[in-house]
Amino acid sequence: MSKQLIKGNEAIVKGAILAGCRAFYGYPITPASEIAEAAALYMPQVGGVFLQAESEVAAINMLYGAASAGVRAMTASSGPGISLMQEGISYLAGAELPCVIADIMRGGPGLGNIAPEQGDYNQVVKGGGHGCYRTLVLAPESVQEMASLTSLAFDLADKYRNPVVVLADGCIGQMMEPVEFPATVVEPQVPRWAVTGTADSRPNLITSLHLDPDDLEAHIRHLEAKYRRAEREEVRFESWRTEDAEIVLVGYGIVARILKAAVEQARSEGLAVGLLRPITLYPFPGDELRRLSRRACAFVVVELSTGQLVDDVRLAVEGRRPVEFHGRAGGNIPGCEEVLALVRDMIPREQMADA
Repeated sequence: MSKQLIKGNEAIVKGAILAGCRAFYGYPITPASEIAEAAALYMPQVGGVFLQAESEVAAINMLYGAASAGVRAMTASSGPGISLMQEGISYLAGAELPCVIADIMRGGPGLGNIAPEQGDYNQVVKGGGHGCYRTLVLAPESVQEMASLTSLAFDLADKYRNPVVVLADGCIGQMMEPVEFPATVVEPQVPRWAVTGTADSRPNLITSLHLDPDDLEAHIRHLEAKYRRAEREEVRFESWRTEDAEIVLVGYGIVARILKAAVEQARSEGLAVGLLRPITLYPFPGDELRRLSRRACAFVVVELSTGQLVDDVRLAVEGRRPVEFHGRAGGNIPGCEEVLALVRDMIPREQMADA
C-alpha cells in the first residue's frame, strides 16, 4: 500500500484493525484520546465494536469479556487511566486472556500534565497490579512502529494468552509521519478455549480463581513458564553502531531517536559511541547488554523520568561497567547537545580508566 501521513495514535488503530482487532473499549484521556476517536471512526466500518466506557475500570473489564469470547480486542489510555486498569490487567493475566493495551505516557505523578514522559515504565514493565504476573511490553520509536508493533502485539497476545502493552510516550503518539500498512487483513479464528455461547464452548471456563493453594501455585508456575519462554524467544532490540562503541547510550521511544542523532554527531567528532534501543521492555534485552559490557567502557541511560529503565540496565550489566543516568521529567525532552555534553565529559574519565 502507499504510505499515509498520519498521527501515531491513529496508526495504532489502523494497525490493530489490519491485525484482526474487532473490539475497542476505552475512555478518552490526553495524550491518548485520538486512539479512541480513531477507533470510533474505523471500527464500525469493518463490522467491529467501539464502546466508550463510563470509566477506565469499566473499559478494562469490557476487554476481559470480549477476550473471553475469543475476539481480538484492545483499549488505550495514559498514566492515570492505566493506574485504574491495573486490577483488571491482573485479572486478564490470571485468566490467560490475550488483549492489547496502549499506554501513551504523560507527565505524572497524579494528574501531572499532558506532556510526554516515560514515568509509567515501572508500573507497566514490572506488572503494576497484584499477584505474580507479567505483561509483554513493546516500545515503538516511530509512527511506523506504532502500527507494526501493535500488529505484533496481537500475535504475541494470542501466542502467550496474555495481555501485551504498547508503551509509547506522548510525543510518539502525537507526532505525524508517513506509515506503510500491509496490504492484507488478518482474519483470526476463534480459539478453542473461548466462551462463545455455543454447545462446543460450553465446557470452557474462564477464571483466575483457584481456591486450593496447590492449584493456585500450579497455575502460577504455569504462568511463570510462559514468561520464561517469552524471555528466550521474544527479545527484540536495535543495536546502532555498537560494534566498536566505547560508550553505549540506552533509551527507548522518542529518546532513542535523539540518541541516534547524538551517536552520529559523536562519531563525526571521532568518539566511539553507539546506541542500544530496547524494543521489548519485557522481555528485556539483558543478554545483549551483558555482551556489550565485555567491550564497552560505560553505558549512559537517558529517560524521560527520574530513573526507571536505568535499574534494569544496571542489573543487566551486573557492575561490570559504570552506568550513568540522565533524566528529564515534567514533559521536558533532552536535546542532542545535552546528551553530547554528557558524553564528552565522560571520555577523559574512560580514557583514564583504561590507562
